[in-house]
Amino acid sequence: MESGWGSGAARADGALASKRAKEGSKSRSLRRWRKSKTKASRLTHSMDLRTMTQSLVTLAEDNMAFFSSQGPGETARRLSGVFAGIREQALGLEPALGRLLSVAHLFDLDAETPANGYRSLVHTARCCLAHLLHKSRYVASNRRSIFFRTSHNLAELEAYLAALTQLRALAYYAQRLLATNRPGGLFFEGDEGLITEFLREYVTLHKGCFYGRCLGFQFTPAIRPFLQTISIGLVSFGEHYKRNETGLGVTASSLFTSGRFAIDPELRGAEFERIIQNLDVHFWKAFWNITEIEVLSSLANMTSATVRVSRLLSLPPEAFEMPLTTDPKLTVTISPPVAHSGPGPVLVRLISYDLREGQDSEELSSLMKSEGPRSLDLRPRPQQAPRSQSLVVHIHGGGFVAQTSRSHEPYLKSWAQELGVPILSIDYSLAPEAPFPRALEECFYAYCWAVKHCALLGSTGERICLAGDSAGGNLCFTVSLRAAAYGVRVPDGIMAAYPATMLQSTASPSRLLSLMDPLLPLSVLTKCVSAYAGGETEDHSDSDQKALGMMGLVRRDTALLFRDLRVGASSWLHSFLDLSGHKSHANSVPTAEPMRRSVSEAALAQPEGPLGTDSLKSLTLHDLSLKGSSDTSDTPELSLSAETLGPSTPSDVNFLVGPEDAPEAKARDELSTKDQGCGARAAFPEGFHPRRSSQGATRMPLCSSPIVKNPFMSPLLASDSMLQSLPPVHIVACALDPMLDDSVMFARRLRGLGKPVSLRVVEDLPHGFLSLAALCRETRQAAAQCVECIRLIFALPAPPAAPRV
Repeated sequence: MESGWGSGAARADGALASKRAKEGSKSRSLRRWRKSKTKASRLTHSMDLRTMTQSLVTLAEDNMAFFSSQGPGETARRLSGVFAGIREQALGLEPALGRLLSVAHLFDLDAETPANGYRSLVHTARCCLAHLLHKSRYVASNRRSIFFRTSHNLAELEAYLAALTQLRALAYYAQRLLATNRPGGLFFEGDEGLITEFLREYVTLHKGCFYGRCLGFQFTPAIRPFLQTISIGLVSFGEHYKRNETGLGVTASSLFTSGRFAIDPELRGAEFERIIQNLDVHFWKAFWNITEIEVLSSLANMTSATVRVSRLLSLPPEAFEMPLTTDPKLTVTISPPVAHSGPGPVLVRLISYDLREGQDSEELSSLMKSEGPRSLDLRPRPQQAPRSQSLVVHIHGGGFVAQTSRSHEPYLKSWAQELGVPILSIDYSLAPEAPFPRALEECFYAYCWAVKHCALLGSTGERICLAGDSAGGNLCFTVSLRAAAYGVRVPDGIMAAYPATMLQSTASPSRLLSLMDPLLPLSVLTKCVSAYAGGETEDHSDSDQKALGMMGLVRRDTALLFRDLRVGASSWLHSFLDLSGHKSHANSVPTAEPMRRSVSEAALAQPEGPLGTDSLKSLTLHDLSLKGSSDTSDTPELSLSAETLGPSTPSDVNFLVGPEDAPEAKARDELSTKDQGCGARAAFPEGFHPRRSSQGATRMPLCSSPIVKNPFMSPLLASDSMLQSLPPVHIVACALDPMLDDSVMFARRLRGLGKPVSLRVVEDLPHGFLSLAALCRETRQAAAQCVECIRLIFALPAPPAAPRV
């Protein structure tokens, strides 16, 4: 008996030791993986481009010679071929990157802010070269070892070779932009036919290589596991969505078949490419609103700050009066939103870390909208904090088509705690059901209501900041422009995180990065903008039924994961493609109340003639630039008339930065005439052929729509006189964001007008980092920069530095 017990104990000890050994092995493997990623990252910053290329070519030639001598085997032949391809692409890419880097500084906002799409493209290519250099060194050191994983290393090398080939194509496209654009311009300024040809050529490039093994290689390592999780979830959800469309339905067992996407990066990349190119905006509405479901939102709120007030309010559609800033004795009528669906309430969420005076008033409680089990019972407490002097009015992102304040609640709660001010977040109606200008009307109405009723919100309203991310940043600018047009109080400052300021169909160096960005693919961006512009041509009733049917099926089979999916789409808008838009119908309003007419509707009801719709439709950025020096003396002052509330007259729009950028003209002249050919394919040198997509034609609208040139939709196209009305602007952008050039060009226009503007650019993070604020140290630091910008607007003292541990 004793010996049996002893042998059992020995077996238990052995099993425990084995388990510890396995855990230690996993831990060591994870540390080695992180160490290898860190080494590749260090290579990116420590070596200049030419040295990196020469080192990579030398290693590629050495590995190529070794595997060529290993006999006629298929694996050796493929390894030799992949290193030959790496050598060829690296040698071809280096001169193109050097040319871009030599002129990139001419497009910066200033010397303290070295950021633009050309720099981002070069940095991304360097990341790819650094990874290949690190991997080539590893192969050279371990190729004779019996533990060398030939198949794994071959697959990774082939994936990064494909990525390097596509990056070389992007570098040539960037050269084409440099040759075509005017000095200082980042956006493609050819005629509309040339832009369409350029974009149609661009979207045929193969993208799957960037969504498999190479997924997120350009971002900080802490982000990559999250991106892998998102990509696996996306392709799995897309498979279920496809089954629902074809009538097969979603079965509980089918949820587990998607595990193959987790273990097969190539399959995942191909499926990811198919989804982003072919599925409609309603799929993206469902997928991006996953964060709205009860389980995930509850988990997010568990990790966020605890606040005393988080109440969803419904503002009734009632007109009210606002004083004019020029003469407070005079008032203007603020009408409720009416575009497309008629007058309706506007939902807003009030968030406050402390319960402040006015926030538990009966008047505010009467506006409260029930959220079921999440609603808070705020009973009056004996101690209340006094009203804050400041107020944040927040407008969430989501591509104009997805998400609500609930999706952004975790970081808003942190803001409320750190700033000590109440926050009012606006839940505007989403496209395609509510296209432009409905969202603008609702945000403007809610902003004016907040200014008038700030006492109910726990603020005296002495300082008001408009803050928003992505599409919300766009709406912050346009709400301010509309407030100035009405003559009412504009905010004291704007904090816009990675905003979209140009929705016109065009290209820029940073937007070329959408080829590899898993969060902002080009085809998805165009579908979001198409929906917002009213160009969605699908049968909405059928699509709504499909989306609801999908929600029902998913709720039935995966209640814990996908319950409560609503029609929404894309936390990452921003786009740029002219879509087949239709004009917003003018709503009938009493003539006795001229200000009840929508500013944006007035913008679409232009008079015939030089500023009519037909002429505006044919305008390009180049045309706007050429008109910058003429007719400026005839520009009318901003007033409340319907005429001046229309699109900016192109007379005083000037994209030319000035004579200080003259050296760039010389650099452009040095480009080969081959780069300045008429066809988009002329951008490639002879003998170079990028990889093309195998997914067939992309469902991406590229038709023209004058509505995207409306300054209340694309604030970058606003006239100088309109931009002069903006308050101080603080922009926080991402260096690797396809929307980076939107921020840079908007900041340059404001700087050229002498307006106070700051631009902060965070490195190695994707678009939408605010929603990832709790993910890692880098995202927390980037989110802290947004808070710091709001502090500057409120003139609040900086928080005490955290003690060092």
